[in-house]
Amino acid sequence: MKVNIAATKTNLLRVKKSLALTQEGYQLLDEKRRILMSELSSIIQITDQVQEELEKALRQAYVVSGKAVVVMGQKRLDALSFAINIKNDISLSQRRIMGVSIPVVELITRHYPPYYSSFDVSLHVDEVIVSFEGILKLIAQLAEKKIALLRLAKELQKTVRKVNALEKVYLPYFKDAFKYIGDRLDEESREAFGMLKIIKERMRVREKIN
Repeated sequence: MKVNIAATKTNLLRVKKSLALTQEGYQLLDEKRRILMSELSSIIQITDQVQEELEKALRQAYVVSGKAVVVMGQKRLDALSFAINIKNDISLSQRRIMGVSIPVVELITRHYPPYYSSFDVSLHVDEVIVSFEGILKLIAQLAEKKIALLRLAKELQKTVRKVNALEKVYLPYFKDAFKYIGDRLDEESREAFGMLKIIKERMRVREKIN
């Protein structure tokens, strides 16, 4: 890498300090990159698992709903739906992973039974309620994980760019600059030493002549 800097002891100390700081920054960012990749991989696995559970729960819920429709009839079920008093609220908080804010989504469900008389109401209706309540919790969990994935992936992308810049641009430059200045100073030192020997030799010859 081409280095355009004056070969002085001051610049040597300055470059040495910059090289040390760059190496430290590289190590910290590389560690952050590894942690983010590990966390991202873990969340991807959890997301896939929750997605599968949600799809399975939806299939089962619609099967149960179909049974309820067969037993109770669609109009009767529509009427019963207005009597069901369930409130759902979402609680949002944050946790941080390597400086990244990750959402924590909690679904809070409040029941206000009884919704209807148990007489002449199929058990499948209760099964439908329980099934879709579980589905809502899975949806909240899936939303939490997908937002976390997006934020961690964005931070990982930024971190990888910084690591690559330090590894491929700044570290090579400071290493080359440090070597260049060191070599130039050594060369100048040797030249000065050689010149000093020549001067001493000439002075010695003159003293003999005189």
